[in-house]
Amino acid sequence: MATSEADEVREYRMPELAEKAGITVRTLRFYRERKLIPPPRRDGRIAWYNDHHLARLRTIAGLLERGHTLGGIAELIAAFESGRRDVGELLGLPGTVASWPSETPVRLTPEALADYFHGEVTAENLTTSLDLGYLAVDGDEIVHLSRRLLDVSHTLVEQGVPLAAVLAAAREVRDHVDAIAETFVTLLRTHVAADALERGEDVGETVERLRPLATSVVDAELTMAMNRRMRAETDETPPGGHSGNQ
Repeated sequence: MATSEADEVREYRMPELAEKAGITVRTLRFYRERKLIPPPRRDGRIAWYNDHHLARLRTIAGLLERGHTLGGIAELIAAFESGRRDVGELLGLPGTVASWPSETPVRLTPEALADYFHGEVTAENLTTSLDLGYLAVDGDEIVHLSRRLLDVSHTLVEQGVPLAAVLAAAREVRDHVDAIAETFVTLLRTHVAADALERGEDVGETVERLRPLATSVVDAELTMAMNRRMRAETDETPPGGHSGNQ
C-alpha cells in the first residue's frame, strides 16, 4: 500500500482494494470494465486505486443491497444533475423553451463531504442520498445538486439532527412537494397554457412569469402551518406541569 502524505489519500493494489470492499478481484475487474469506477492511477504496469475508489465500491454495494440493478446504478453514477427541468416537459407541451430556475450544484471530494457532516456520511446515508437524487458521482468527485439543500442539511446536522433523520424527512417532504407541484402544473396547464396558445403568446414565458406565485403560496402556507404547530406545542400542558389558568 502506498500513502501520499501530501493529500493523505491512501492507495491500494487491486487485491487489497477488493478485500477492503468485500468483493472479489473478478467483481472489481467487472465494475471497472462497466465503468462503474474511474480508471486507476498507472505507475508503469502497476494500477493504484485510492479511497475514492473504495468509497465508490461501498456506495455500489449499498445500492445493490437496496435492490438496484447494476444498469440502474450505472445510470445513477453517470447522471449529472443539472437542476433544470423544461417547462414544456412539465406541461406536456411541445415547443416551449423556458425552464424553471436551476439549483446551484456543488462539487465535493468524498473527504470534504465527510468533513461537512462530521462523520455522518455512512454507506447507508450515501445510498439514500443517491437514491433521492441529491448526489451524483463524477469521476473522483461527488456532486450535490443543490447548494441550498446542502446548506440546510449541514445546518440541521450542526444543530444535532442525525443525517439519517434529515434524509428520511427529505424523502417525506419530496412526496408532499411532488403532490403540490402536480397541483400547480395541472392548474397552469388547464387555465393558463391553453389560453396563452390561443392568444399566440409564448407559453414558457407566461408560465415563468406566474411561477413566483406558486412559490409565494407554498411559503405562506408553510409559514402559517408551522405557526399553528408551534402554538399547539406551546399550549400543551407538560407532564406534571400546570395549565396557564390558575
